[in-house]
Amino acid sequence: MTIINRNLRTEFKGLGALAAAALFALGGGGTVAAQDRAASAASLAEMATYADLVDLAERSDLVIRAEIRRQSEVSRERAPGLEPGYTRLYIEAETLALIAGDTAIGESLVYLVDVPLNERGKAPKLKKREVILFADALPGRPATKRGREIQLTAENAQLDYSPAFEAKLRPVLASLARAGKPPRIEGIADALAVQGTLSGESETQIFLDTQDNSPVSLTVLRRPGQNPVWGVSWGEIIDSAARSPDPQTLRWYRLACSLPAELPSSANLARDPAARRLAAEDYAFVIDELGKCDRAITG
Repeated sequence: MTIINRNLRTEFKGLGALAAAALFALGGGGTVAAQDRAASAASLAEMATYADLVDLAERSDLVIRAEIRRQSEVSRERAPGLEPGYTRLYIEAETLALIAGDTAIGESLVYLVDVPLNERGKAPKLKKREVILFADALPGRPATKRGREIQLTAENAQLDYSPAFEAKLRPVLASLARAGKPPRIEGIADALAVQGTLSGESETQIFLDTQDNSPVSLTVLRRPGQNPVWGVSWGEIIDSAARSPDPQTLRWYRLACSLPAELPSSANLARDPAARRLAAEDYAFVIDELGKCDRAITG
């Protein structure tokens, strides 16, 4: 992923008010295959997974629905870091709705975006296309006659609008805006497995590191003749009756998309080899139950 240097302002003086503010170009450095990156914005919107939408929304101050009014192609010599097969466009757009964010953006927007060339090697015609933009405002930059300058926050941060895509996106935005949303998980702090008095009985507790240091813990219970069960406690009190999160929810995302694939040996507090093995097995059970954090259009 290429970042256009904020200091290259003079490179774009022929494009009006928007100079080379930092912008994530669509090409390079992502995990999406080249042929997928070249897909249309409409198909990318259809491909977007729950994790993709959280990734895009959480890194963006603004989520905007807009209609493209005018595009200007930036010459390749003035487009540092541009990936082969792409062109850089200066876009002027009309704001249709501020879907998320609390920054005033006005009726018109301007921004830079990298898009794949069409089959004829030309820039696609985007005029009148409605799009969803994941962006940040540019503080200290006053609006110009062309519109308010914004900065896209990632590759594939401009996606074609459709009612179906907005319907898929809005619950994600609502969960991120809700008070008491689950904290970001940064890793495993400690884990300890304790054998019970009966054969096949045990309890494993796994304590997580979080960005804001709020307590989150996992509990795995095994009882003779029963399948193991696990749950998450989102607070100080460790609740043995806590449940696992529903898939495709923010709590699921926090775990499935942040936890390491295996329990770090340094986090396993048990000394007995059998207890250490049990803690590792119970952690693997949780990871398997969570399932894969699938991403299709973000890295």
